[in-house]
Amino acid sequence: MRIMLTLNCNAATLKALGGIILLMIIEVQGEQATQALGQKIGRLLRGGETLELTGDVGAGKTTFVKGLALGLDIDEDVQSPSFTISRVYDARDNLQLAHYDFYRLHDAGIMADELSETTQDPTIVTVIEWADIVEGVLPKNRISITFASPTETSRRLVVTGPIEIVEKL
Repeated sequence: MRIMLTLNCNAATLKALGGIILLMIIEVQGEQATQALGQKIGRLLRGGETLELTGDVGAGKTTFVKGLALGLDIDEDVQSPSFTISRVYDARDNLQLAHYDFYRLHDAGIMADELSETTQDPTIVTVIEWADIVEGVLPKNRISITFASPTETSRRLVVTGPIEIVEKL
């Protein structure tokens, strides 16, 4: 099931949001489908994008990032940075994937400064799990993906972001 909605608003709101925002709901069945969706999105990325991933533990966020890494032609085994907070991988076209997981972080502190720099670098694709602690430094034109688990094997992803990325999914 795919549902697409476009947010229509006045010029001032549109400017504040950083462009036209599209909302899409995607349902996938199993880890392979979650990873395949991540790979599809990874192929669309050109650097400078920020993806915010939210969802319960075990909802498929890291599985999605593994697929994203495949779409960015990353050969390394992508692992959750839950204990290290961040991991950086070399990707195609001289890009990098910066993967953050703030699940264990109680105060943004210095990570907010690092993240602010990372999200402004046009050669880095930034992915943040559990981003609520750094909400204030995330760019307005980020891609937000919320993961829900309606059943043990299915995932519902609510994707919002710039129309030029989301409409291609």
